[in-house]
Amino acid sequence: MKKILVINGHPDDKSLCFELARQYKAGAESSGAECELVNLRDLEFNPILESGYRMRTELEPDLLKVQQQILDCDHLVLVYPNWWSTYPALLKGFIDRVFLPDFAFRYRENSVLWDKLLKGKSARLIVTMDTPGWYYWLINKSPGHNSMKKGILGFCGFGPVKITSFHSLRFSTETSRNKWISKVEKLGQELK
Repeated sequence: MKKILVINGHPDDKSLCFELARQYKAGAESSGAECELVNLRDLEFNPILESGYRMRTELEPDLLKVQQQILDCDHLVLVYPNWWSTYPALLKGFIDRVFLPDFAFRYRENSVLWDKLLKGKSARLIVTMDTPGWYYWLINKSPGHNSMKKGILGFCGFGPVKITSFHSLRFSTETSRNKWISKVEKLGQELK
Protein backbone atom coordinates (compact mmCIF):
# COMPACT_ATOMS: atom_id res chain seq x y z
CA MET A 1 0.00 0.00 0.00
CA LYS A 2 1.37 3.38 -1.00
CA LYS A 3 1.74 6.01 1.74
CA ILE A 4 0.96 9.54 0.64
CA LEU A 5 1.41 12.77 2.57
CA VAL A 6 -0.49 15.84 1.34
CA ILE A 7 0.69 19.19 2.71
CA ASN A 8 -1.53 22.19 2.08
CA GLY A 9 0.45 25.42 2.27
CA HIS A 10 -2.43 27.88 1.82
CA PRO A 11 -3.16 29.87 5.00
CA ASP A 12 -6.88 30.39 4.17
CA ASP A 13 -9.19 27.47 4.96
CA LYS A 14 -11.79 28.84 2.51
CA SER A 15 -9.36 28.67 -0.41
CA LEU A 16 -9.51 26.45 -3.47
CA CYS A 17 -6.24 24.85 -2.28
CA PHE A 18 -8.05 23.42 0.76
CA GLU A 19 -10.60 21.76 -1.51
CA LEU A 20 -7.91 20.50 -3.89
CA ALA A 21 -5.98 18.96 -0.99
CA ARG A 22 -9.13 17.28 0.39
CA GLN A 23 -10.05 15.89 -3.03
CA TYR A 24 -6.58 14.54 -3.70
CA LYS A 25 -6.75 12.73 -0.35
CA ALA A 26 -10.23 11.37 -1.13
CA GLY A 27 -9.06 10.11 -4.51
CA ALA A 28 -5.97 8.44 -3.05
CA GLU A 29 -7.93 6.76 -0.29
CA SER A 30 -10.51 5.48 -2.78
CA SER A 31 -7.65 3.67 -4.53
CA GLY A 32 -6.50 2.01 -1.33
CA ALA A 33 -3.60 4.30 -0.45
CA GLU A 34 -2.90 5.41 3.08
CA CYS A 35 -3.09 9.20 2.87
CA GLU A 36 -2.56 11.89 5.49
CA LEU A 37 -3.41 15.56 5.03
CA VAL A 38 -1.58 18.33 6.89
CA ASN A 39 -2.85 21.90 6.70
CA LEU A 40 0.08 24.12 7.66
CA ARG A 41 -2.23 26.77 9.09
CA ASP A 42 -3.26 24.28 11.79
CA LEU A 43 0.28 23.62 13.01
CA GLU A 44 1.91 25.49 15.87
CA PHE A 45 5.44 26.53 14.91
CA ASN A 46 7.63 29.56 14.40
CA PRO A 47 8.20 29.82 10.63
CA ILE A 48 11.45 31.74 11.10
CA LEU A 49 14.73 29.86 11.17
CA GLU A 50 16.03 32.22 13.84
CA SER A 51 19.75 31.36 13.66
CA GLY A 52 19.94 29.90 10.19
CA TYR A 53 22.01 26.71 10.23
CA ARG A 54 24.56 28.18 12.66
CA MET A 55 22.64 26.96 15.68
CA ARG A 56 19.90 24.32 15.78
CA THR A 57 16.48 25.63 16.82
CA GLU A 58 14.44 23.05 18.72
CA LEU A 59 11.60 21.72 16.60
CA GLU A 60 8.07 22.10 17.89
CA PRO A 61 6.06 18.86 18.36
CA ASP A 62 4.00 19.55 15.21
CA LEU A 63 7.16 19.83 13.10
CA LEU A 64 8.65 16.68 14.60
CA LYS A 65 5.44 14.85 13.70
CA VAL A 66 5.53 16.12 10.11
CA GLN A 67 9.18 15.15 9.76
CA GLN A 68 8.22 11.59 10.69
CA GLN A 69 5.32 11.68 8.22
CA ILE A 70 7.74 12.78 5.48
CA LEU A 71 10.11 9.95 6.36
CA ASP A 72 7.23 7.45 6.32
CA CYS A 73 5.63 8.54 3.04
CA ASP A 74 6.35 7.21 -0.44
CA HIS A 75 4.84 10.21 -2.22
CA LEU A 76 4.63 13.84 -1.09
CA VAL A 77 2.00 16.21 -2.48
CA LEU A 78 2.34 19.95 -1.89
CA VAL A 79 -0.73 22.08 -2.56
CA TYR A 80 -0.29 25.84 -2.50
CA PRO A 81 -0.99 29.13 -4.29
CA ASN A 82 1.63 30.90 -6.36
CA TRP A 83 2.14 34.31 -4.77
CA TRP A 84 4.73 36.74 -6.07
CA SER A 85 5.90 34.01 -8.47
CA THR A 86 6.75 31.51 -5.73
CA TYR A 87 4.83 30.26 -2.65
CA PRO A 88 3.35 31.70 0.54
CA ALA A 89 5.61 32.69 3.43
CA LEU A 90 3.91 30.04 5.60
CA LEU A 91 5.10 27.29 3.26
CA LYS A 92 8.57 28.78 2.91
CA GLY A 93 8.90 29.03 6.69
CA PHE A 94 7.77 25.42 7.05
CA ILE A 95 10.40 24.29 4.54
CA ASP A 96 13.11 26.34 6.30
CA ARG A 97 12.26 24.74 9.64
CA VAL A 98 11.63 21.13 8.49
CA PHE A 99 13.97 20.36 5.57
CA LEU A 100 17.09 20.61 7.70
CA PRO A 101 20.63 19.25 7.41
CA ASP A 102 20.82 15.66 8.68
CA PHE A 103 17.11 15.25 8.01
CA ALA A 104 16.67 16.15 4.33
CA PHE A 105 20.29 16.41 3.20
CA ARG A 106 23.83 16.19 4.52
CA TYR A 107 26.83 18.11 3.26
CA ARG A 108 29.92 15.97 2.73
CA GLU A 109 33.04 16.95 4.60
CA ASN A 110 35.57 18.84 2.46
CA SER A 111 33.34 18.53 -0.60
CA VAL A 112 30.90 20.63 -2.60
CA LEU A 113 28.67 17.53 -2.86
CA TRP A 114 25.90 16.46 -0.51
CA ASP A 115 23.84 13.38 0.31
CA LYS A 116 20.16 13.45 -0.58
CA LEU A 117 18.55 11.90 2.49
CA LEU A 118 14.99 11.74 1.12
CA LYS A 119 15.81 9.66 -1.95
CA GLY A 120 13.30 7.09 -3.13
CA LYS A 121 10.28 9.35 -2.69
CA SER A 122 8.29 10.98 -5.48
CA ALA A 123 6.41 14.27 -5.28
CA ARG A 124 3.72 16.32 -6.95
CA LEU A 125 3.13 20.05 -6.76
CA ILE A 126 -0.46 21.26 -7.16
CA VAL A 127 -0.28 25.00 -7.66
CA THR A 128 -2.96 27.64 -8.19
CA MET A 129 -2.07 31.00 -9.69
CA ASP A 130 -3.64 34.14 -11.08
CA THR A 131 -0.85 34.49 -13.66
CA PRO A 132 -1.55 32.94 -17.08
CA GLY A 133 0.55 29.81 -17.52
CA TRP A 134 2.28 31.04 -20.67
CA TYR A 135 3.33 34.28 -18.95
CA TYR A 136 4.62 32.47 -15.87
CA TRP A 137 6.72 30.15 -18.04
CA LEU A 138 7.88 32.54 -20.79
CA ILE A 139 8.27 35.87 -19.00
CA ASN A 140 8.81 34.90 -15.35
CA LYS A 141 10.74 31.68 -16.15
CA SER A 142 8.70 29.63 -13.59
CA PRO A 143 10.74 30.64 -10.52
CA GLY A 144 8.46 29.02 -7.92
CA HIS A 145 8.20 25.75 -9.83
CA ASN A 146 11.95 25.63 -10.36
CA SER A 147 12.71 26.51 -6.75
CA MET A 148 10.40 23.86 -5.34
CA LYS A 149 11.18 21.12 -7.89
CA LYS A 150 14.94 21.53 -8.19
CA GLY A 151 16.17 23.75 -5.37
CA ILE A 152 14.24 22.09 -2.56
CA LEU A 153 12.72 18.69 -3.35
CA GLY A 154 15.29 17.62 -5.94
CA PHE A 155 18.11 18.83 -3.69
CA CYS A 156 16.79 16.51 -0.96
CA GLY A 157 16.38 13.51 -3.27
CA PHE A 158 12.73 13.53 -4.33
CA GLY A 159 12.18 12.30 -7.84
CA PRO A 160 10.36 12.45 -10.03
CA VAL A 161 8.69 15.71 -9.05
CA LYS A 162 5.65 16.46 -11.22
CA ILE A 163 3.74 19.74 -11.39
CA THR A 164 0.07 20.41 -11.96
CA SER A 165 -0.75 24.11 -12.26
CA PHE A 166 -4.12 25.78 -12.48
CA HIS A 167 -3.80 29.19 -14.13
CA SER A 168 -5.73 32.43 -14.15
CA LEU A 169 -7.64 31.61 -10.98
CA ARG A 170 -9.11 35.09 -10.70
CA PHE A 171 -10.80 34.68 -14.10
CA SER A 172 -11.94 31.11 -13.49
CA THR A 173 -15.57 30.06 -13.38
CA GLU A 174 -17.23 27.63 -11.01
CA THR A 175 -17.30 25.14 -13.90
CA SER A 176 -13.55 25.41 -14.51
CA ARG A 177 -12.77 25.16 -10.79
CA ASN A 178 -14.94 22.03 -10.54
CA LYS A 179 -12.98 20.53 -13.45
CA TRP A 180 -9.73 21.29 -11.60
CA ILE A 181 -11.08 19.62 -8.45
CA SER A 182 -12.07 16.53 -10.47
CA LYS A 183 -8.65 16.43 -12.12
CA VAL A 184 -6.91 16.51 -8.73
CA GLU A 185 -9.17 13.77 -7.36
CA LYS A 186 -8.24 11.64 -10.39
CA LEU A 187 -4.53 12.29 -9.73
CA GLY A 188 -5.14 10.96 -6.22
CA GLN A 189 -6.96 7.91 -7.58
CA GLU A 190 -4.05 7.22 -9.91
CA LEU A 191 -1.68 7.65 -6.94
CA LYS A 192 0.45 10.24 -8.72
